[in-house]
Amino acid sequence: MKDSELKERLETYLGNRLKGKVEINHMVSLSGGACQENFSADIQVDGGPEQGIYQTVYRTDKGASLLASLSRINEFKVCRMAFEAGVKTPEPFWLESDASVTGNPFYFMKRIQGKATGRFVVKDPSLNKVRKQLTQELAENLAAIHSVTPAQCKDEDLKRVLDLGQSFPGKTVAEGSVHALRLQLDSMDGAYPAMELILNWLEKNAKPSDASVLIHGDFRTGNFMVNSEGLQGIVDWEFAHWGDRHEDLTWLCMRDWRFGKLNKEAGGFADRSEFYEAYEKAAKVKLDPKKVTYWEVMGNLRWAIGCIGQAERHLSGKDKGIELASIGRRACEMEYEAMRLIEESVK
Repeated sequence: MKDSELKERLETYLGNRLKGKVEINHMVSLSGGACQENFSADIQVDGGPEQGIYQTVYRTDKGASLLASLSRINEFKVCRMAFEAGVKTPEPFWLESDASVTGNPFYFMKRIQGKATGRFVVKDPSLNKVRKQLTQELAENLAAIHSVTPAQCKDEDLKRVLDLGQSFPGKTVAEGSVHALRLQLDSMDGAYPAMELILNWLEKNAKPSDASVLIHGDFRTGNFMVNSEGLQGIVDWEFAHWGDRHEDLTWLCMRDWRFGKLNKEAGGFADRSEFYEAYEKAAKVKLDPKKVTYWEVMGNLRWAIGCIGQAERHLSGKDKGIELASIGRRACEMEYEAMRLIEESVK
């Protein structure tokens, strides 16, 4: 569908929904991905109960879908749940699940300021004064995300979806996660002996979680918006699920998300100990160092499998791109890092 046609359809739809005259200005395509696309849009509503000017991002499904990624409908529900729990994330609104309007379900969310680019967050001089503040803000917001539990979710369909195949009756969250990763690995072409070794270690060393909580699923530098005033909002919830809090905490600290600042283990901008201390205070929990190592190993394996999956999108012809091909070659880095962590843990 052409952008002009999309704009006209949305103006008509919103006019009917909001009971007023709607005009959309400055509708510009933003970077999206294989399974979703975004447009910046300024919306003016004249008349009706919701009249006003809205600075928004229009978010919709594309054609493809990444493994374990949420649909826009379920992503909206998760964003709403997080927003209502006090998480600093763009407020989502105007969900439409009927695909006949534009061809796919969609929703709008408030447009926020700032940049998410990794190298900007870790190196730009304009953020020098707020990086310590950013550490505290992210810790507090992650604690707010983890305050949401399955018992609090009243939408039974969403509750089931957020299991994402990790439910493993009678087992721990860790064992369920390992089981899901093994299924992914078994479905891949080729042999990956290093990954098999890592999976075996994860199976033998799985520990019960203190609780099953809402996990962002991709909580890292690059998925939160920042400017010189600090954190503006956490974005990209498409991999949210129920899980162990240590998963998010260690994903941020993985070597691959430091963007050259390897000495700053928390996302390339803070010391790990500083971030964990702020989180423990905000969440009122004590982190387990053994679980930290365990879930960091798990994260590296998950990303190694993800890298192979990205390369397969290119090799299959589904989504051709040099970036996808190059990411595939990085799986060995995550294998090495996971095995290094395992070796360090037994010294």
